[in-house]
Amino acid sequence: MDYRKFITRQVAEIKKTVGKGKAISALSGGVDSAVATVLAHKALGKNLTVVFLDDGLMRQDEPTEVRSAFAKLGIKVKVINCQKNFFAALKGLADPEDKRKAFRDTFYKTLGKAVKQSKAMFLVQGTIAADVIETKKGVKSQHNVLEQIGIDSKKGYGFSAIEPLKKLFKPDVRIVGKLLGLPAKFHQRMPFPGPGLATRVVGEVTPERVKIVRKACKIVEEETAKYKMFQAFGVLLADRATGLTSGGRRAFGNIIAVRAVDSKNAMTATPTKLTWATLTKIQQRIVKEIPGVTKVLYDLTPKPPSTIEYI
Repeated sequence: MDYRKFITRQVAEIKKTVGKGKAISALSGGVDSAVATVLAHKALGKNLTVVFLDDGLMRQDEPTEVRSAFAKLGIKVKVINCQKNFFAALKGLADPEDKRKAFRDTFYKTLGKAVKQSKAMFLVQGTIAADVIETKKGVKSQHNVLEQIGIDSKKGYGFSAIEPLKKLFKPDVRIVGKLLGLPAKFHQRMPFPGPGLATRVVGEVTPERVKIVRKACKIVEEETAKYKMFQAFGVLLADRATGLTSGGRRAFGNIIAVRAVDSKNAMTATPTKLTWATLTKIQQRIVKEIPGVTKVLYDLTPKPPSTIEYI
């Protein structure tokens, strides 16, 4: 693929589609939404409104880091605090599909309000080929596969979709991001799911449980950085396990599963062969730094039969 021609073609198509109107881009800080946002800004300039939905499910310090990084690119990002809405929508839900759909519906309701305020008629979304394939195969419902909820026909939301990356896989998106001048921190960062840390909490998603898994993910990313694998993170399981406090007393606490995989396009994946020293350091830090965790496991399952994320 000629990636420079791809960029030129997509910029022209976005300009033609939007015309003299306005568009809004949903930026999460992940690779796909970041690249889609920069593409759209290149095409539309001031006629693009960029919003970051602070849903309480993002990585540590994500809102501040995203706004600062994109300001350096000349792109103003409006942060919308909507944490209460998302946690309310996820309350009491344990089934993975129910959680994904609750996230999706809240995501687009929140975006719908932002669209009305910005007077935009188009939504720029970072949907990629893997999202579409997995949704159509029934592996899991990706919230950003817009035809599944009728956004292309403006069903109840008031805008149409623009998905410039829809035919690309992750390696292609990274190359496009680099050519667009996106900092390596964004175009080379590990994939992060649209529903955020809600996909790394097995069972009900609460602010307290998200806080635990956010810390676990940060520790895993820091301790595996030298491996340069496709993805690495922690997962908070629904079960609990007996352990011992530092004083030797019985404790009944949380279980963290560590997941690290190598992959080219996210359609298949193999577990990364982390050294025993790395695994030991991860275990020690998680138990020491996250109160209430009594057990740490390492997931050795490839994709298939497993998926990369847990829900």
